This record gives sequence, C-alpha cells and structure tokens, in this order.
Amino acid sequence: MNGPIFHNFDSAPTHVAPFSHAVECDGWIQLTGQMPTDPDDDSKPLPDGVEAQTRRVIENLIIVLNGLGLGLEHVLSCRVFITHFERDFEAMNAVYKSYFPPPDFPHDRLPARTCVGVTGLARGALVEIDMIAKRP
Repeated sequence: MNGPIFHNFDSAPTHVAPFSHAVECDGWIQLTGQMPTDPDDDSKPLPDGVEAQTRRVIENLIIVLNGLGLGLEHVLSCRVFITHFERDFEAMNAVYKSYFPPPDFPHDRLPARTCVGVTGLARGALVEIDMIAKRP
C-alpha cells in the first residue's frame, strides 16, 4: 500500500476552504466537492439557477479528473448536496443525467449516487458534488 497523494491543480477552481482538489491512495481517488465557481475568475458571481450551477460544478469536477488523467468513465460514486431539495431535485437530475453515462459508455453503468438536501453551502451555492474515482 502506498501513502496518499494530495493533488492540487492550477487549472481547477480556487479553493473555498483548506483542502486538496483530490486525494489518491492505491488508485482510489476522492475528489473534493466542487462549487459552481468560475475556474478562471473566482471573483465572478455564481451562475444563476440550479441547472447552470450543476453544469459548472460537473465541469469543475471534470477539470480535476482531467488533471488526474481520468474522465467521468472512471467515476464510481457521486454525492450531491442541494439546498432546495424539493424545488431543485428534478432540474439538477436533468443536468446530471446529461453527463452520465459519458458518451460511448454502456448506459447500464452509472455511478452509485447519494443526494442530500442541506441547509446551506459555501458561497451561497445551490449545489455541490463530490466524487470517488478509481484508476483502471
């Protein structure tokens, strides 16, 4: 067993708290939950609405995955946190579904997932998603 590797990427969004973008051990990778912040300009306002925020969050996670040399096809599990569960669950799912499964990937191979309603997220975000991935 190898010790953990702590990954941070200049191309990924600025940290909103003290954490690494991802931590890897023995090919297992925990990606920190991403906010819908602009990876090029942290001072920009968050996108309007849960659909745009979900899209930005997943795109931010893809930046981290790509920094690891991986893609969505390597994701085993996702946890979704939303602040207005009843209002935003279906809209968030519609955007999420557009990313999973990735193109050219069997449709019966979706990551495991948990979705939780929460009372608040950093930066006043409507959605946050984290992932667990595995190297092939």
